[in-house]
Amino acid sequence: MGFSAALSSAVAVLLAVATLIGIGQVEGSIHTYEDDSFKEVGNAFLLSGGSEGIVASGGGNSFIRFKNITFWRTNEAAELHSSMEHSTGLVQAIIFEAADRDNIGGSAYGGQRSICCTPDLAKLEGCKQGYVIRRPSSVNPEWPVVINTYFSANLLYAPMDDRDVYITKTGMYNLFFISCDPKLRDLTMAGMAYWKNPDGYLPGRMAPLMNFYIFMSVAYLLLGIIWFSQYMRFWKDILPLQNWITLVIALGLFEMTLWYFEYLNFNSTGARPVGITTWVVTVGAVRKTVSRLLLLSVSMGYGVVRPTLGGLTSKVLLLGVTYFLASELLDITENVGTINDISGKTRLFLVLPDAFLDAFLILWIFTSLSRTLEKLQARRSSVKLEIYRKFTNALAVCVIASVAWIAYEVYFKATDPFSERWQSAWIITAFWDILSFALLCVLCYLWGPSQSSQRYAYSGEADADDEEAQSLTKGMADGNIGLTKVEKKERNDDDDDDDAYDIEAEVEEDKRE
Repeated sequence: MGFSAALSSAVAVLLAVATLIGIGQVEGSIHTYEDDSFKEVGNAFLLSGGSEGIVASGGGNSFIRFKNITFWRTNEAAELHSSMEHSTGLVQAIIFEAADRDNIGGSAYGGQRSICCTPDLAKLEGCKQGYVIRRPSSVNPEWPVVINTYFSANLLYAPMDDRDVYITKTGMYNLFFISCDPKLRDLTMAGMAYWKNPDGYLPGRMAPLMNFYIFMSVAYLLLGIIWFSQYMRFWKDILPLQNWITLVIALGLFEMTLWYFEYLNFNSTGARPVGITTWVVTVGAVRKTVSRLLLLSVSMGYGVVRPTLGGLTSKVLLLGVTYFLASELLDITENVGTINDISGKTRLFLVLPDAFLDAFLILWIFTSLSRTLEKLQARRSSVKLEIYRKFTNALAVCVIASVAWIAYEVYFKATDPFSERWQSAWIITAFWDILSFALLCVLCYLWGPSQSSQRYAYSGEADADDEEAQSLTKGMADGNIGLTKVEKKERNDDDDDDDAYDIEAEVEEDKRE
């Protein structure tokens, strides 16, 4: 059947497997607080305890558990009270669904919104001054949940009672620790909050990705089996370009498998292991870097139009190192040891270098492709030209799809500021892995190992000879072999000097670039 037919069959199998892989159960995570400080927000001191999507469970397996949480105030705040007093400071834990966010806080006479009850709001809404304003949910009057913890006498600390808050409605839940007491400035806390669903601790927005990485591992494995079987079958005719494709397939399989086990471990323990997470993001950064350099090298005609990259090698390597560092920094910041999404400003600062390098790579790739196509047209290499035209079309489709998806991602996040569509957020991440895999399949299809692989390789002579060989074969079938031989001889005699000139010109061009 050949590599292209086998690859088509594999893609069909993958599509069938994809329909069988469900989204999976939504999980949770463990949030650890280590002397975290409260920040002044309006008339309150506030600390965000986490935000996760949780699915409801009738068996009590979905909950938020508070464990070993202790609040600490300053010596100055403690000395304002005597040892005989009872309640000398209040901290409240507030849990609410994103849909009920307007049930927290209020505004008097259309003024600035306040989290804590003020004298004016106490008259208007009947809230208790010094407490968080809380209105019952229209769905469940017991929500939002408020848990009070009081400081006693002049003690520096106030332990919060261990407690489980069971989730009976699927949604995006938010946890905040709030103090309305102006005397509790510089408040800190320590402890843990367990966010859990029936099957583990993996955050809701990430849970579908665990099954997705199983699918991608199977996809890379099937592609690798097909590619390696062809590779071993025609190992005598293997091109350097095909060796690089083999490396990308291996890195992709390794990366997807590592991601799956990293998520599996996260789901079991509730914490992201720094070691395995660092490994997986590093492998991913290497895979993305090698993939981009492979596309750039193919566009330059490496192994097909030119034997080496010549004077461009150092520039390509410098770009690769720069891209690896930018990608590694972004991935480590987003994944290593973290549970919540990084803030918008921080992510923007890290994404910009990565996006700039990608844009520069795309520009360089299409510029190089244009030159390569011109060379192939000038040499009348119709076989190679057809392959490069298909490659150009595939690359153009990927670029258009990337731009469209970036626009969709911006729209998705702009229209969902409170992450209420968390159950479908995994698609944003998955798309880029699918696109990379699809482009890799295109490369495997166009440059798959075969008995005619050497026809696509660079040779010191003009590539027109390949076309003449095809004409000779056709002439033998039609009985016109004599005429073809004469034409070939005359053309070779006329083009010998041109061929030598073309090779010298390429060398000079490489040096200039």
